This record gives sequence, C-alpha cells and structure tokens, in this order.
Amino acid sequence: MSTSPFNRPIRVLVAKVGLDGHDRGARIIATSLRDAGMEVIYTGLRQTAEMVVNTALQEDVDAIGISILSGAHMTVFPKIIKLVKEKGMDDVLITGGGIIPEDDRAALKELGVGELFPPGTSTHDIVEYITQWVHQHRNF
Repeated sequence: MSTSPFNRPIRVLVAKVGLDGHDRGARIIATSLRDAGMEVIYTGLRQTAEMVVNTALQEDVDAIGISILSGAHMTVFPKIIKLVKEKGMDDVLITGGGIIPEDDRAALKELGVGELFPPGTSTHDIVEYITQWVHQHRNF
C-alpha cells in the first residue's frame, strides 16, 4: 500500500480539463493509483482549471494528474500552475499525460510541471513516480 509520510494514503486528483471528451486513459490511471493504495478523486469530464485547483485545495491532495488529449496542454498546464501558486499549493505535484510532444513536455517542465507520461506508459512507473515525489516533497 502506498502511504504518505503522514500516515494516510497519498491523495491524487485525476482531472480532465476542457472539451476533451476521452477519459478512458484517465479512468485506467485512476484505477491503477487506487489499486496501489492511493486515495483518488476523479473530477470527470469538462472541468475548468479553476474547478480542478479548487477541488485539489478542498481535498488536500498531494498530486494533481491532468489527462489531456485535446492539444490544449500549453494552455491548461500553465493556467493550473499559476492557480496552484496563487493558492499557496507549492508542495503539490502537477503531473499528467496524454498526447504531448517532447518539445512541449520540456517547456512545461521548465514551468514547474512534473513528469508527463505519454500513452503506453506503464501504470507501475506512474505509481512509482508519484509515490517517490510525494515522499520527497510532502514530508511535514
């Protein structure tokens, strides 16, 4: 079971932002994280960046995972990073996956986004990444 440094399961918000209507991958990731012992909050489709960050704040999550296939990643991730910083949530991992070109992944990392996982990534690798990040950065 994946536990955080403060004796509760790691909490991850899995979100679909914008008009992207394909959530099969997000649901697979959410199930895999849950199976690994994490507490998962899945927002469902067509969320705004504001809705995602407000839910993350209310649920006191350790990580926000954005699934994006629409091509809007260079708009969505910077907006989420900005809102997270405005809310003082600097110790929350922003990660995600979907169809994101390598050059854009590099640019997003420079803005503070964590690892971004392309389709086909092992769910084990995603679980390990989130677990290690939370253990390194969320230890109160």
